[in-house]
Amino acid sequence: MCTALQHGGPDDEGIFIDEEKHLGFGQRRLSIIDLSNNGHQPMADVEEKAWITFNGEIYNYLTIKKELLAAGARFRSSTDTEVIVQAYLHWGTAAFEKLNGMFAFALYDKAKNSTYLVRDTSGIKPLYYCADKGQLSFASEVRAFKIAGLATEQDKDWQIRFLAYGHMPEPYTTLKNVYSLPKGHFLCWDNAKAMFSASAYGNSVNPITILNAAEAREHIVNTLTESVSRQLIADAPVGVFLSGGVDSSLITLLANQQKRTNLKTISIHFNEKTYDESAFQKIIRDKIDGEKFDHLVKQQDFEESFPQILRAMDMPTTDGINTWFISKYAQQDGLKAVLSGIGADELYGGYPSFNRVHYLKYLRSVPASLLSLATPLLADQYKKFEFLKYNNPAADYLFLRALFAPSSIAAILDTDVQQVADVLFSGDNTPATKIYNKQYASYLETNFYMQNQLLRDTDVMSMNHGLEVRVPFLDELFINLTAQISPEIRFSDDVEVSNILFIASSSWSRLSASTAVPSSPKMGYSFPLQSWMQQNRHICDESMYRGKTTKKMIENFKNDKLHWSKCFALFQLQAHG
Repeated sequence: MCTALQHGGPDDEGIFIDEEKHLGFGQRRLSIIDLSNNGHQPMADVEEKAWITFNGEIYNYLTIKKELLAAGARFRSSTDTEVIVQAYLHWGTAAFEKLNGMFAFALYDKAKNSTYLVRDTSGIKPLYYCADKGQLSFASEVRAFKIAGLATEQDKDWQIRFLAYGHMPEPYTTLKNVYSLPKGHFLCWDNAKAMFSASAYGNSVNPITILNAAEAREHIVNTLTESVSRQLIADAPVGVFLSGGVDSSLITLLANQQKRTNLKTISIHFNEKTYDESAFQKIIRDKIDGEKFDHLVKQQDFEESFPQILRAMDMPTTDGINTWFISKYAQQDGLKAVLSGIGADELYGGYPSFNRVHYLKYLRSVPASLLSLATPLLADQYKKFEFLKYNNPAADYLFLRALFAPSSIAAILDTDVQQVADVLFSGDNTPATKIYNKQYASYLETNFYMQNQLLRDTDVMSMNHGLEVRVPFLDELFINLTAQISPEIRFSDDVEVSNILFIASSSWSRLSASTAVPSSPKMGYSFPLQSWMQQNRHICDESMYRGKTTKKMIENFKNDKLHWSKCFALFQLQAHG
């Protein structure tokens, strides 16, 4: 399993075995805090009461460490890893909600003969587990279970979920009995009884207390500044992904303001002018110090790297190609960690779905019986109306963002629509909301798209290059602040208030005498994949596809009548079998 995950931890390997308890921990280390051998994992406290294997960063570890030292705790390293162990020994499971960071860790308590699996509250770091035949196994990537022979059988329904979502939605994976631990949860495994329970932690709801735009802007400025400052903590080089949009530009300017390090920015551009954001990137680069790396990505680069990208994916997805490239360049430019603008769109209404969501209120009033009669007659671009026959938030999300509609999935996989619907919606008794506003859109984008696709693909593709991606917009304190801002302020249509994050960014007088952040069109490292994939001989080879429906879709793609993401999904379906 360690060998399977070597790419994400190229600096060190460690294994801890307790033969009496039939327990083993493995670790591949990416050294970022305390680069010495003192950071070797798996790690125990001074008295070896507890052992840990940890992936991620704890941004408030120095504050917690100070409190623990005052309480008499002893440390032998400068790592955040050891702080987690001591915090657990001092506070028990209550320690988990004190941690501000992105993390997935396993902790073994010798006295209780229990093992805990713990995942951060935003689900930034992945954590997969398999509890089968009286044994618990866990890993940061699904491939580790398969390579180790711990879980080799495919989940029989993964293809249905993948064709609907364009990725594997949590908690499911492509493997039978392998699941993702929910964000903000810990799993407790009783080593003696070979049984487990899972519990949520730290999910308190913040009351809405910020009711005017000026106050919201002030809090956003202060809290995001602090968030960026915390996430720059490292003993290894830290840089920033600079795409040219508001979110990454804002993070770049704030990181530059800290003046702690020679800030490196990583940008990419294209010969295809429609996708090129270099002009917006230049505006920000001209305002900051440090080294500025800019990389041209061409069709030839995509062709040459395509096999490596597929191997890096771990599980099928229609996203992540952009992250693979920029992570590759960041690693080549000497970085081990970068800051990213992920999360801002979901929290502050940056997607088209925020403007489309209110139509659902009216469409939901159409009787399901009428939709059943009408959907077989709909053209392909309207087939997603089929999702409105099902009454839960997943159906709402899929109506807004699905790759394929149920009838199309059934045709591709040669099954019936009811089977598709049962996989996607059976067991989900949560009714769809009756309030279709931007706050609901934020809920959908955060808990479906960002959680299941953006964060997972970002982690997999960056760690494939031994790079850690940090996300200041998902800092716990910034999320807590956002929850306190009235939705009328966060998502206002008033031009004086709309895109409050952008308005707030212009309040940083210290960043620039002029407007701090350029208002560029939303691209977010979008690649010219429609034309690139149409020129890829593997993707466009109709002979590798099975079934008339799929072959017809590939033909449509080559004639520019099908979006690349659908074609790419069909390609992966064949490749993963």
